[in-house]
Amino acid sequence: MKKTCLLIFLISVIGFQVWAGGVSEDSVTPAPSMEMTEITDALGRQLQVPQNPEYIICSGPGALRLATYLQAEDLVVAVDDMESERPSFDARPYALANPGFTKLPIFGEFRGHDNPELILTLEPQPQVIFKTYPTSGYDPAELQKKTGIPVVTLNYGDLVGNREALNHSLRIMAKILNKTERAESLITYIDEMIIDLQTRAALVPEDQRISCYVGGIAYSGPHGIQSTEPAYPPFLFTNALNVAFEPNKPIKEQRHADMAKEQIIEWDPEVIFIDVSTMQSGDLSGALYELTHQKIFDNMRAVQGGNIYGVLPYNWYTQNFGSILADAYYVGKVLYPEAFGDIDPVKKADDIYTAFVGRPVFEKLNESFGNLIFSKLEQ
Repeated sequence: MKKTCLLIFLISVIGFQVWAGGVSEDSVTPAPSMEMTEITDALGRQLQVPQNPEYIICSGPGALRLATYLQAEDLVVAVDDMESERPSFDARPYALANPGFTKLPIFGEFRGHDNPELILTLEPQPQVIFKTYPTSGYDPAELQKKTGIPVVTLNYGDLVGNREALNHSLRIMAKILNKTERAESLITYIDEMIIDLQTRAALVPEDQRISCYVGGIAYSGPHGIQSTEPAYPPFLFTNALNVAFEPNKPIKEQRHADMAKEQIIEWDPEVIFIDVSTMQSGDLSGALYELTHQKIFDNMRAVQGGNIYGVLPYNWYTQNFGSILADAYYVGKVLYPEAFGDIDPVKKADDIYTAFVGRPVFEKLNESFGNLIFSKLEQ
């Protein structure tokens, strides 16, 4: 009886320490039967992490997307509240390909605002937490201390100026999840897509390039025609004559900009692409409405010639890399029809989505935005 009471007491003490946040960073080692691997995460922390875990959670914008890219979605035991419901507008291919995410338990709020108490109630318990954008939201070291679970921070990266960070993050996740072959295959696939785009665009002489502009770019919500990206990746990959791009300015300083309407008119691009995320603004606002209902734009060449085209949103809970590549092929098809003559943009998009998230989801995505994607927009 005394032994039983002592055992109950010890279990109670341990349980209290966990819930009270008394678990130290040294106490994240799981049962001896689990093989461990050492990694250095994005914050430079050296961590002992379970090798090939059975259960994980992904915190922060894009973390769950990267796990899906590595075909590890079946290991996810809970999600943040961004994944808990499907909005009427949704431009996240990884989520459309995995509707089951909406049925999983919630472990915290979106953008990395984790809840340690909720994490400790999960059954089964995650053995690793992957966390992007670690300097925002819940502090990774504190989260690890509170839960006793290794928290691996990742630099999300991008396809243009920070590609190595993306590759590194995929490789860190892959090392832990035993998905190295998959990571290398995906990295190679991205390389091949970009090389193909650049090779096709190189066939077009400089003096035959058509001036263009992209408006309505999503940036922490929907925006109108003035919202653009001077270093818009689909334009960079296709060597497009982007009127907003400044060749002597670092790309990292040209991520997002709000251009004056007068400046757009002065540039007078021959073709305008519209990120259809602008539709969230409503029928009586947004980029297309501005172009077609505000007289200030009436004399622009793109407006008069009807050369306005809808492209996929890709800034949606950070960047959707498959959508960036799909947009680039559509941009190439519009600007250089001969160089991209063999490309069916919709089929290409689904090929890319299948490579990234395992399923063709273009139709579902397009339906969310009124079937305006990859089409000439009516005025």
